[in-house]
Amino acid sequence: MRIFDTTLRDGEQAPGIDLTVEQKVMIAKKLADLGVDVIEAGFPASSEGEFISTKRIFEEVGDQVEVIGLSRSNKNDIDKTISTGISSIHLFIATSELHMKYKLKMTKEEVLDKIYESVKYAKDHGMVVEFSPEDATRTEEDFLFTAIRTAIEAGAERINIPDTVGIMHPFKYYDMIKKIVNFVGERIIVSVHCHNDFGLATANSLAGVYAGARQVHVTVNGIGERAGNASLEEVVMGIKKLLNYETNVKTWKLYEVSRFVAEMTGVPVPYFKAIVGDNAFGHESGIHVHGVIENPFTYEPISPEEVGNFRRLALGKHSGIHGLRKLLEEQGIYLSDDKLKIVLAEIKKLAESGNKVTVEDAKNIALKLMNS
Repeated sequence: MRIFDTTLRDGEQAPGIDLTVEQKVMIAKKLADLGVDVIEAGFPASSEGEFISTKRIFEEVGDQVEVIGLSRSNKNDIDKTISTGISSIHLFIATSELHMKYKLKMTKEEVLDKIYESVKYAKDHGMVVEFSPEDATRTEEDFLFTAIRTAIEAGAERINIPDTVGIMHPFKYYDMIKKIVNFVGERIIVSVHCHNDFGLATANSLAGVYAGARQVHVTVNGIGERAGNASLEEVVMGIKKLLNYETNVKTWKLYEVSRFVAEMTGVPVPYFKAIVGDNAFGHESGIHVHGVIENPFTYEPISPEEVGNFRRLALGKHSGIHGLRKLLEEQGIYLSDDKLKIVLAEIKKLAESGNKVTVEDAKNIALKLMNS
């Protein structure tokens, strides 16, 4: 499975995220080292900074990973993208009635002409072309297939299907991608690009892969406009563990890259975030902690080490004696079961009063008991 990372394009389009050229280059280096197949470096025609950063990213990591730039379906955008030195271009134009009427103010025929002209122009200039019919999931089916056929006839090698406002659910998206995969044949790579407006971006992406898509658009930590994009770390681990497909991503670096992007963008990783959140491998309940101590897979579907994260055993009103014993023994404190029960009772009393209980609290309670 090809992983197409758009953290530096669609991810950066989120309000409040404005990366410098140097920051974008540093993130691109991390992504290349992580093992993604494609880095969408930016939208070169949108600003001078985007042009410079796309050019710099290609110069810095273009020998390790495919670097691609976004472009509207017009010659000026394409020329600007070509002049960065990259050899791959992501062309798009909207195909839904809503977008064509209110945004583009174009007819279907005019849109089809733009698709053919722009894809052919990019191909004539030696570019690898990925084409996206924007708002594909709200596009009338016959017209969507006509647009796709037009792009392929003009030379596009990859067709990306964006769920631009995240209105798909996995069953419906599966059916849609399956039809498109059968329509284009094996020669063309079908790609999926899912937004998270209903919290289904990862699920929809996996449904698309299961339907035959061979490339997935993702962003680190799922950052992006509105509710964000499909999360790189969730999609990659879902592909690997749930669908049993392979990617080139070094999964043990996922946590590191997640934290780096969070630092660069100023957008923190949610506490309950799957795979890379601080609580993704956190346990407090006595039953769960006991199980994890005996065999981590009792309450963990994957090991934290596999994604570079950490197991965190916490103390609180749900804690049990097994977890407390392990945490205290890690501090060099060994108590009998009777004394452990006394410490546990004190911890629960402290937690039930609304206090956050730390290992240091448990250590202090245990030491007082030992010295009494």
